[in-house]
Amino acid sequence: MIDFTHLYAKSLDGLFAFGQQFTTDSELLKDCIQDVFAKFYARRDTLCHSVKNIEHYLYISLRNRINDEHRRSARLTKQPVSELRLRRMAEAEEWRRENMEHQQLLADRVALCLDRLSPRQRQLMRLYYEEHLKYEDICRIMGLNYQCVRNLMCRSISSLREKVMSDEFADVSRQ
Repeated sequence: MIDFTHLYAKSLDGLFAFGQQFTTDSELLKDCIQDVFAKFYARRDTLCHSVKNIEHYLYISLRNRINDEHRRSARLTKQPVSELRLRRMAEAEEWRRENMEHQQLLADRVALCLDRLSPRQRQLMRLYYEEHLKYEDICRIMGLNYQCVRNLMCRSISSLREKVMSDEFADVSRQ
């Protein structure tokens, strides 16, 4: 069973930031987020069993809900796009571009930090995150027992987190 309070609290900021790519009207965006959660809650019994990635579902639902509102609004007004709306659209596009640049810098930083892990840690991360293998399969490939693989994964993630967050790599990713 899903804890909706936790899901809402965990997802709200990300959904709001994501929604700003499609609208600069924060009140409309808040309403759309509420609608998405209300519809999800109303259909929770069927959706919890059929949806594999709930957060992905929420993001797509929000985008669709905002698009529905834009279409409805366009049908109601049929007015030309104002300068204010064009400026807001340009600002949203700039934000999206900056966000994509930030994501690319972060990805570059993570890749650099992955290179600094030990060969076994890199192999484990590759098998788990790129090959999408289960721990049991990784155990057979690496010749380790289950607990060793779990411990190595924990240490690898901790080490990666420390490296990514350290200032040592901050300047490298900006080059």
